[in-house]
Amino acid sequence: MNVETTMQDLGRRAREAAHALSALRAEDKNRVLAAMAQAILDGRGPLREANRRDVDAAREAGLSEAMVDRLVLTDARIDAMAAGLRDVAALPDPVGEELRAWTRPNGLRIRKVRVPIGVIGIIYESRPNVTADAAGLCFKAGNAVILRGGKEAAASNRAIADALAEGGASAGMPSGAIQLVPTADRDAVRILVQMTEYVDLIIPRGGEGLIRAVAEQAHVPVIKHYKGVCHTYVDASADLDMALAICVNAKVQRPGVCNAMETLLVHQDAAETFLPACAARLQELGVDLRGDDHARRLVPSMSPATEQDWYEEYLDLTLAVRVVPHVAAAIAHINQYGSQHSDAIVANDPAAQDAFSLGVDSSTVYVNASTRFTDGAEFGMGAEIGISTDKLHARGPMGLEELTTYKYLILGNGQIRP
Repeated sequence: MNVETTMQDLGRRAREAAHALSALRAEDKNRVLAAMAQAILDGRGPLREANRRDVDAAREAGLSEAMVDRLVLTDARIDAMAAGLRDVAALPDPVGEELRAWTRPNGLRIRKVRVPIGVIGIIYESRPNVTADAAGLCFKAGNAVILRGGKEAAASNRAIADALAEGGASAGMPSGAIQLVPTADRDAVRILVQMTEYVDLIIPRGGEGLIRAVAEQAHVPVIKHYKGVCHTYVDASADLDMALAICVNAKVQRPGVCNAMETLLVHQDAAETFLPACAARLQELGVDLRGDDHARRLVPSMSPATEQDWYEEYLDLTLAVRVVPHVAAAIAHINQYGSQHSDAIVANDPAAQDAFSLGVDSSTVYVNASTRFTDGAEFGMGAEIGISTDKLHARGPMGLEELTTYKYLILGNGQIRP
């Protein structure tokens, strides 16, 4: 297989499909999504067989059981993929939405209208259900998609992509609208992210290493977040029972995800009461605490925190803890060490809430709520394609609207510029 030729052919087919997709009506797209969902259910047997090959290979390669679990397609997960496609079909179609309209003094009528981006490349690791999720979202927003999954799920991804393409084609989906890169050759990723003549946007989903590698090689624009160093700041005005519940949820409910709390900041006036109680509960739940000098004076069982701990995304039951003198110090800490992902304040003082909300330079800022809500489904988007900590085009959880751009439509009656 010539990788360069293969990738160029994928790009050409995707660009042709994107032109055809832009003309589809919402009901056309919803009919295709329903057909894709049914094809996933009808193909349950081949999907399970392909997945078995991936899982057996993963175990032979010595992958951890946690990694193997991410690969497994149970009947419930297959059902969830189909349900996800139907959920996307039920969402409002963003394409064609009028964002703004106005008339100039010369009579020109100008409309700003939402349109598809065009061709999107999705590069992702491990979980095969991303193949269906990403394809469905991109298609509903009118985009052609080129999917490049991890080698561990190669057989599963191929079976899912084939089912989507077959089901979609039966309902009128343009050829080339959903394509899977057919090789594990790493050069395919380099070529994909540099095909500016065919690809409009790259979205990587995976660990920091993957995302940095994609961003460093790309010529095509990339929407990304490298990691989630998320903070919770407990203010002097906080309801301490509420703060304890929020901190426990943000750290323990699912510690291995990007919106879990990695650093706890506590106002010095609340620390003496709050920190021992919070530490006891977190340690009871298996959390390893690493504190600054002030925090360790209050909770001597904490390990000493190093400078690196403030930057760390543990993705585990480990938490860095610092005592700060005021809300401004909490804001300064987050803006220095954070990743612009998700950060929270627990406070009853409106001035502290406002200072934190305006001062923290993150894509998602919470007042009196857990950072674990940073998720497209939790935001009511139905589903998400990923989370962005960038500032151009999209920021925070990305749903259908973030998979579109806009153009201006101008209606005149013979105007010429003097």
